[in-house]
Amino acid sequence: MALDELLDEHEQSERVLAWLRRNAPALIGGIALGLAAIFGWNWWQGRQQAESAQAATQYQQLVDAFEAGNLADQAKVKSLEQPLYRTLAGLALAKAQVAANQRDAAISTLRGIDASDPALAAVVAERHARLLTDAGQAQAAVKLLGSAQTPGELEALADAQVALGQAEQARKTYTKALTLLDVAAPQRRLVELKLTQVGGTPSKPEAKS
Repeated sequence: MALDELLDEHEQSERVLAWLRRNAPALIGGIALGLAAIFGWNWWQGRQQAESAQAATQYQQLVDAFEAGNLADQAKVKSLEQPLYRTLAGLALAKAQVAANQRDAAISTLRGIDASDPALAAVVAERHARLLTDAGQAQAAVKLLGSAQTPGELEALADAQVALGQAEQARKTYTKALTLLDVAAPQRRLVELKLTQVGGTPSKPEAKS
């Protein structure tokens, strides 16, 4: 190999080494940041999983206690951080309170639930309205279910209307509930019976193919 070629290679090597010396701190810093990001992400993922597992455990412990008739820890429902668990635990608490003949307490529990999920919000509203009607507060139940959309909500609304002596409105509401219920739905037969009791005639449902 010619001497000038060797000198060129040596010069290039020196340039590379010089560049590395100048940029070494930045390179090392970049690698460190990359590693920190990876480790940070893994740590955050692990923490999220641990918190989710802990929240699920706390929720299940509360529900098990409520189902066993132990309402001593009912204040812990509001301390559940995840909205879904908080809503479900609130529903479980209200059910246990009803079983313990604490209707007013159950009404208060349901009133305090702020369900973000539309399906759960409908369940909360339905159960709340039924208890209000049972407590002689049918007008409050009607107001609560003013925008009823689900079959359960509509049935509860019609029940409240019956309690207020509003038979015509109840017939319309029961009929609307039936249009949303499948032929094989267990709830359908009861709604048909209630409609008949207020002077309505259930139409023969068409089976869905």
